[in-house]
Amino acid sequence: MIDLGLPSQSLRVALSAAPRGAELDYLEVVTNGGPVVMGVLLLLVGASAVSWAIIFWKWRQLRRAQEESVRFLETFWQSKRLDAIYQAAEALSASPISQVFRAGYVELSKVTAQKKEGETAMSEALGGLENVERSLKRAAASEVTHLEARVSFLGTTASAAPFVGLFGTVWGIMRAFHEIYQMGNANLATVAKPISEALIATAVGLAAAIPAVVAYNSFIARIRVLDSEMTNFSSDFLNIVKRHFFS
Repeated sequence: MIDLGLPSQSLRVALSAAPRGAELDYLEVVTNGGPVVMGVLLLLVGASAVSWAIIFWKWRQLRRAQEESVRFLETFWQSKRLDAIYQAAEALSASPISQVFRAGYVELSKVTAQKKEGETAMSEALGGLENVERSLKRAAASEVTHLEARVSFLGTTASAAPFVGLFGTVWGIMRAFHEIYQMGNANLATVAKPISEALIATAVGLAAAIPAVVAYNSFIARIRVLDSEMTNFSSDFLNIVKRHFFS
């Protein structure tokens, strides 16, 4: 007899017995998935909610930092007095470059005050210009740390969420097969539903990881740009200070 690949009688019965058009009840998945799967789903949903909150917050913070940095650089190169630039920098507190300038200006004020008090030799021996340079580097490092705050959570969510979801899926499949074994009935209708429910954990894990990894890479790239701009500004500011105050 030639086998034409048609489904057997038992399989046709199972297919006909399977409910058609039934939608997956996600509340039922959570309640019937057991404490482990339920815990995994709640953990992933919570991590996703926190990630989205961080995404919106960091997006606004970095956008404001970039906009105010552009405004500060325009003010810096158009002004001729450092004290006027310092006053303008106070109104642009979200700009990391303005904060770097303020730190350098404060240190420069201390050095010039020492020179006026007759401590010129000691100030030069200790390196007045080096003091300003260290102040700029310290302020830039502090601003980068501030910009990177909570971004690491996005990286952790992006890397860990798929594995947490996979753990919930594996656990759910193990539990589903155990229940099928106890029922003693392993046809398509009894296997498909619990396995599809178990795969929900992986789907939730991917849903939490994908936005987190995209936002993480985007934020890190923008922070690197701001870090590079702070480094370039520090070099330009040191050249100006050296030319006008330490010549």
